[in-house]
Amino acid sequence: MKPRFASENEISNWDKLIIANPDGGNVFASYEFAMQKETGGYKARFIMIDNIAITVLEKKAPILGKLWYLPKGPGVNSISQLWEILEIIKPFAKNHGVFAIRIEPELSRKQQPTLARHGLIKSRPIIPNPSTITLDISNSLENILANLPQKGRYAIKRAERDGVTIKLVKSDDDNCKIMYELLAETANGQFKIRSYDYYRTFWQRFEKAGFGQLFFAYYNDKVVAGAYAMAYGTKSTYKDGASIRNRIVYGASHLLQWEVIKWAKSHGVLLHDFCGSPPSDEINNPNHKHYGIGLFKTAFNKTVTDYIGCYDLAINSKIYKIWTNLGEKIAIRLYYYKHHDSYF
Repeated sequence: MKPRFASENEISNWDKLIIANPDGGNVFASYEFAMQKETGGYKARFIMIDNIAITVLEKKAPILGKLWYLPKGPGVNSISQLWEILEIIKPFAKNHGVFAIRIEPELSRKQQPTLARHGLIKSRPIIPNPSTITLDISNSLENILANLPQKGRYAIKRAERDGVTIKLVKSDDDNCKIMYELLAETANGQFKIRSYDYYRTFWQRFEKAGFGQLFFAYYNDKVVAGAYAMAYGTKSTYKDGASIRNRIVYGASHLLQWEVIKWAKSHGVLLHDFCGSPPSDEINNPNHKHYGIGLFKTAFNKTVTDYIGCYDLAINSKIYKIWTNLGEKIAIRLYYYKHHDSYF
């Protein structure tokens, strides 16, 4: 197998190629995600290795060279496949001035010691679900609901009984502003969010491609919660969620999530990803910064899935050392100073 850049015809069908990967595809490796990240200083590269499609986001580091980041990639389902792909792509990347490759495949965290033996170096996750909660939605809706933890079932039924309604709405500018205001209110003092323009273009881009949907929960004709979800192949992702800080009705976000699940199932999805939680050994720790997020999501499934997270493969070890010791920190600070946004 030899790596090569994808043809124009392959790029025009990139989502189909990604979904055909051994891992079943991931929305964060989609063509739309690559185009979205180009608005933040990346250069999208599309690479084929035999029948495996690899989305690459390229960052240029002045003087040092290029960093290749594979969001949720490469799309393999075993360590042996991962190592085979990396061995093949390494000289190809070197020939294109790349000093390191950053990977983020959804492989089990139990395989981390194997990665270290192959020379992979642990890095900070970029996609925010190195640990997450997923839900098998291949069964009937009746059985899915019946098998939810008691807390989740109660919250959904309580919200319905109290008059909460859910609407699937267009990601037009007005609705994007409502969602962003909810998100900013939820994030205040808890976590950082990107600019309004980033979210607006993201939500509208994925809706236009047929992969994304915006949801609002209403109580007494007022929007009290919002969610943005994506369906991609047989997987769905709960990308963004927010609610008013002063919650006036119980279970609105749970009912909202239930409607997301119903929507995803109608699009042929078999596995729903709630996209992020504390790791399995911290899920019950009230001092964890994401304890509240985990508390909400475990109302749908109490089992946490831990992935390996993010790893770097150094191609030029000397340059990579400069990058990790100083270069990356400078790049992140300078980019934020100039753009007031995240470097990655």
